[in-house]
Amino acid sequence: MAVITPVALVVMLGGLSGCDAAEPEVTRFAPEYQGVETTLLDGDLVKFDVTMRGARAATDVEDYAECAAAQYALIRGYGFARHLRTNVDEEAGLWRGDAVYTISPALPRGVRTIDAEVVTASCVENGIPMV
Repeated sequence: MAVITPVALVVMLGGLSGCDAAEPEVTRFAPEYQGVETTLLDGDLVKFDVTMRGARAATDVEDYAECAAAQYALIRGYGFARHLRTNVDEEAGLWRGDAVYTISPALPRGVRTIDAEVVTASCVENGIPMV
């Protein structure tokens, strides 16, 4: 019968330590919101140009524009908005979004509508600045 000494045990277990799975690196989402420019295109048609750094994907830029649109609708005395389009571009870590929404006092027709009060509450909860 073979006897395993403490030194042999340490050597054997030490050889297995290289097989441990590496801990995943955790990165904290810390966006830098750099501003919103609002342009009234025609009556209820509004364009929002947003700029930010630290976005994880285009959806972060789209969320920033949606928050701006929701707050703008409330400022103008409207309760709803309808998303028409958003273009997102990233260059050297600077993300830009160009979004167009219609704003209205009643729920507009269409699939991509937002309730301005609900969206602004979500933006506040998630730390996304508005107009």
